[in-house]
Amino acid sequence: MSRILPGASLEPIKQVLIGRPLRTEEAPHQAVSNPIGLAVFASDALSSTAYATQEILVVLASAFAVAGVGVFRISVPIAVAITAVLAVLIISYRQTIKAYNGASCGAYVVSRDNLGVLPSQIAGAALLVDYVLTVAVSISSGVDQVASAIPILRGREVLVALAAILIMTIINLRGVKESGRIFAVPTYFFVGMTFLTLTVGMFKLLTGQLTPVENVHMVAQTAEPLSLFLILYAFSSGCTALTGIEAISDGVQNFKEPRGRNAARTISVMGLLLGALFMGITLLANQVQALPSEEETIISQIARAVFGSGALYALQIAATTIILIMAANTAYADFPRIAAFLASDSFLPRQLAIRGSRLVYSGGIATLAVAASILITVFNARTTSLIPLYAIGVFMCFTLSQSGMVRRWLEVARLKPGESLKMGQSVATYDPHWRRNLAINGAGAVVSFAVMVIFAVTKFTHGAWITLLVIPVMVFVFYRVHTHYRNVARILSLSKERVKPTPHPVKTIVLVDDVHRGTVRVVDFAKSLGNPWTPLHVDYNDRKTHIVQQKWRERIGEGELVILPSPYRRLVEPIVEYVRRELEADPSVFVHVIMGQLVMDTPWARVLHSNNSLGIMSALQAMDRVIVTDVPYQLHAEDVELYPENEPNDYEQAKQREAQQQRPEQETIEAAIG
Repeated sequence: MSRILPGASLEPIKQVLIGRPLRTEEAPHQAVSNPIGLAVFASDALSSTAYATQEILVVLASAFAVAGVGVFRISVPIAVAITAVLAVLIISYRQTIKAYNGASCGAYVVSRDNLGVLPSQIAGAALLVDYVLTVAVSISSGVDQVASAIPILRGREVLVALAAILIMTIINLRGVKESGRIFAVPTYFFVGMTFLTLTVGMFKLLTGQLTPVENVHMVAQTAEPLSLFLILYAFSSGCTALTGIEAISDGVQNFKEPRGRNAARTISVMGLLLGALFMGITLLANQVQALPSEEETIISQIARAVFGSGALYALQIAATTIILIMAANTAYADFPRIAAFLASDSFLPRQLAIRGSRLVYSGGIATLAVAASILITVFNARTTSLIPLYAIGVFMCFTLSQSGMVRRWLEVARLKPGESLKMGQSVATYDPHWRRNLAINGAGAVVSFAVMVIFAVTKFTHGAWITLLVIPVMVFVFYRVHTHYRNVARILSLSKERVKPTPHPVKTIVLVDDVHRGTVRVVDFAKSLGNPWTPLHVDYNDRKTHIVQQKWRERIGEGELVILPSPYRRLVEPIVEYVRRELEADPSVFVHVIMGQLVMDTPWARVLHSNNSLGIMSALQAMDRVIVTDVPYQLHAEDVELYPENEPNDYEQAKQREAQQQRPEQETIEAAIG
């Protein structure tokens, strides 16, 4: 039997793509500074300003036929209300970061420590869904920006988006610090260009030089009267500008020391930049009379009205496109970490909690890339189609996180100075300012819950029901995974009494597919164990079986080769049946099955050899008291080339001998016929 193991031939390509492996002790050196941390964890929030205003106007366009162009002015007070919610959330999360003193304190961790298992699983599911949608929405919106400037890409958005996901995945596999350095430039380029656009636009407005944008075809909408429901719907769509606020609290441990203080400062800067950009874009969109369009984004219309169609317009479009695509980096930074938290608590496969060669959770990164690719393909990379699914999970997490902190401060209120209390996996200590902290986080919880309800009501029929359905399904899966791990642990656990290992008789079986140098090594290993051994060959090819028997007698000459008949040319079943008979013959015996494997050092050579041992091992490992061992024999390309092509191998020699034995009989028959 042979099995081909993959060699290290792909390692050079891997190192070129994602870099050299990092040692575990290098982890502290991967911490990021505040500017890099802002680029890594705030790119999602900052990029959402590129489409949040547009989503408000798309909803208000429904009332255009009834209320006229003036309906779009309502976007300004809506933006003011959203900015007020932003201020409450930023202050609340600053409070949470300080309370956890440098530890990760996202919605999952806070809910787990303060509210219990079920709320934490809801938060975890909502976060994972949100980050998948972050990648899908950000990249789809970025591709939409590109198509606004390059019309030839219309109709090819999905392919461009999938290519962007592939690039993002490779970059993030290189590590948080290195990906942060790569993404810092486009993040600050976008912030700088957008502030330049807003500044020049406001200057032209004050000097009377700003004119309305022209040649814009408004998106077709069903006419309906302006109502409170429509305004709330526009408000919920604009709240996509608040996505990504949670990211810094999830990634506190990635900051340099003092982590808590640096993360708190970074989230404050993010809040100021986000509020200023969002309000500025909304105000300027009203002044240039920008219209929601499927052919040109709001940012593109503002830049065209301010700069014309020159170089600065192109730079603004380029900056917006890059930041929208790079915004997915926030999800790439946090999705693997949340998945690792869940995996460490045994609610997801534990492989997701293992760091890869670059000290990042490679499994989580790959999972995110696949999920986002599927979503983009299904929704044809249309931002407007994805938005209704987006953000409801975000505010669900906001609500759980802030509610968890309210519970924490209520427990702290019972402590005396110097006392502490174990809450979940964290420790709460006495804080004389607990009343102020309670009020701050309480306000965050109330505001978040109100926005979440508005989302659920206004966007339920537009796709929000999908998110509300997916989250409970994911929680159910989490519990099933957890139940599996718990049951396995219970089965494997030892009693408190000391266990004395007991020796058992061992029956060794050597699987022989052919007789060659690799077979000799297998036999040497079996004899070295000191147990009785039996060579075994499956007769699924009469001619080959005859040759193997002859070679065994001539080359090995030791042990009686057992031939298992296989009339249906099956390989695994006869072996399993033979092993089962051995187990039944002696209920105390261990059956040790040894088989060889040929190890090739080139990819093309691996393809040319069968991999039967995988099926054999899979079947035998399901049987109690059966142990399977592979004995490798390395074959190198340079060794293969040492043997001349005209030298006959064992089979050719056997065929020649068989032909010589049959020749006299053939001549006798021919003579008789003649």
